[in-house]
Order: sequence, then structure tokens, then C-alpha cells
Amino acid sequence: MGRVSPSDIAAEPVVLVRTVHRLGRLTLNRPHAINALDLPMISLLSEALDAWEHDDDVVCVLLDGAGERGLCAGGDVRALREHILSGRDGDVVAFFRAEYALNARIAEYPKPIVVLADGVTMGGGIGLAGHAAIRVVTERSRLAMPETRIGLTPDVGGSWLLARAPGRIGEYLALTGSTMDAADAVYAGFADHIVGVDRLDALRDALSSPEGVRDPAALVRSMRVHPGEISIEASALARARGWIADAFAAETAAAIVARLRARPEPEASAVADTLEELSPTSLEVTLAAVRAARGLPDLRAALAQEYGLVLWLARTQPDLVEGIRAQLVDKDRSPRWQPPTLAEVESGIGARALAWTPPEALWRRGGTR
Repeated sequence: MGRVSPSDIAAEPVVLVRTVHRLGRLTLNRPHAINALDLPMISLLSEALDAWEHDDDVVCVLLDGAGERGLCAGGDVRALREHILSGRDGDVVAFFRAEYALNARIAEYPKPIVVLADGVTMGGGIGLAGHAAIRVVTERSRLAMPETRIGLTPDVGGSWLLARAPGRIGEYLALTGSTMDAADAVYAGFADHIVGVDRLDALRDALSSPEGVRDPAALVRSMRVHPGEISIEASALARARGWIADAFAAETAAAIVARLRARPEPEASAVADTLEELSPTSLEVTLAAVRAARGLPDLRAALAQEYGLVLWLARTQPDLVEGIRAQLVDKDRSPRWQPPTLAEVESGIGARALAWTPPEALWRRGGTR
């Protein structure tokens, strides 16, 4: 194949929208960027779902990503950094309002949405896949909420999913940003079914048939991997649940690190090393956010909480723009966090962040978009 030129990329629609018989097909189409999500993509996805909701000729929706690298590597955080640095608060608010409305839309959609979270599915990709009615992963799936690595906190409804993971797995995944494979994703509640990569095309074709589109859940169940191939029992998270539960039950992120250092497992010490490299402020805020999300009534409430935290971090803390710089702009992987250590983080900063109210509400007109 020849090289793809920038003009060729620009000419391609960023989301492929079509119907096949009675199936609505949505394909994220930025494979060169692992289908990273931007505002035009969010708008196209939302418009398609709006159009199909009352279309009797569409009874099921399938969402996947172009290319073999992943469904979606996350949101366009480089643009977020530019908006913050240039004082374009309105653009920041517009992006998160649109993205979170889409996350809620997927969760509440009256027709079944099947998402193929094949390959990399992280950050904003979790917001698309994690709330769908039928969530499929494969042997090459890699799911994560890695926001603490850039001084952010899990959003797009990630805190809602994390808060409902078994034991203290939610705190562990939220703070470390660790990557889940297929078995881990099912165990943690981020996915429902494991289907082999070699069966995905057959699954797409079958969903387009009258029988498949009539009962997509039964169809996906029929195409799951056989016992002994990939199973929940293969989950490394499940095997580590004991020491994770002990360490991540501590009251603060600093106390979690101390408990990890006291554990005999080599993995626990490695996790402590990881946490000490991440944004101390982000860690304490994220810990408070996941625990607060356990008491929230629904996904929309979790999204509203996340919205407030993201804007608080963007408007009052230096770590977000610094984390994006270090990881994605200069790529020196040497962020200069402020403060630099967990010991220096202000006591109760998580509660203070949760209590902050953004001047622009997320949900308007009585909780709608």
C-alpha cells in the first residue's frame, strides 16, 4: 500500500455513518490517531444517534473503530491544553458538555448499542464503550483510564464504572491508570463478552442479518470464545484482589503508598513506585472522586461530578497542562508536578475539589443536554 498523505486523511470522514439492512453502523475513522476523539467526531456520533432513535428501519447500532490498533485511544487532550493556555474556557466547556452528553446518550439509548472495544480503548474510548448495552472485547483489547498520568481524573463516566468494580479494584485502576486485558475488563465490569478477533467480521455480518439484529445480545453470546480460550478466571486483577483490597482501602493516596510498601508482593512495591511518579494532586482528587461516585444515584450524576472536577483541575491547578506537555507535547516524560510529592498535598484537597461548583452547569433544561 502507498503512503497516506495528509490531504488523503483530511478528505476522509472522521466517522463513517451508514445503515446495513436494519443495523446502524458507526465507525470511528481516524486510524492514524487510533481514532482519538475530537469535537467533530462527537457531533457526528450524536447526530447519527438522534436520527436513528425514531427511525423504525434501524433497530440496533454497532460502533467500532477503523484500523487494527484500537477503538479509540482517548480524547484530544493536546487541544484541551491549548484551550486552557490560551484562556479559551468556552471551548473547554463546549467540548466536555458535548462529550458527556454523548456518554449519557449511549447509556440511555432506547435501541441496543453494540460496541467492539477491540485493541486500545482508553479515556474517551471508555466513555463510548463502557456505557453501551452490549460491550465486546477481544484478545488484543487494552482498556484503561490513564488520566492521573497527565494530571487529570477519570471522566466520561469512568468514575461510575470504577466505583462499581469489585472490592478496591476501582481505586487501583483509577489511581494507577493500569491497563486491562479482555479478562480483566470483564472482571472489572468494563465489558460483557469476549469474542476472538478472527470472529469480528462474522459478528459484524451476522448483526446485519434479520435474525442477528433482532436479538444482538443472543448473537454475541453465541460467538463468545469457548471456555479455556480466554475467561474471567484468567484475570490478573482477580488474582491480585487480596493485596489490592488491603492497600487501596487506606484513607489517602499517601497512606495507600505506605501500605503498598509494607506488602510482601513484588507487584505491590512496583505499584507504589508508579504512584509516586504521578500527579499527587490528581491522585488525591481521583481517590475522593471514585469513593464519592459510589454514593451517586446514576451515571448523569457521576458525569456532573466529573465535569466539576475536570474544570477545577483545568482552572485552578497547574498539573493538567504540565502533564499533557510532558506526556504528549514535548514527550520528555518528566512532568514537574506542583506540589511534587504526596506528602506536600494539602490535606482534604479531594473534598475541596468535590465541593467546587463550576459556574457553567453541565446539564441544562432540567437535566437534559
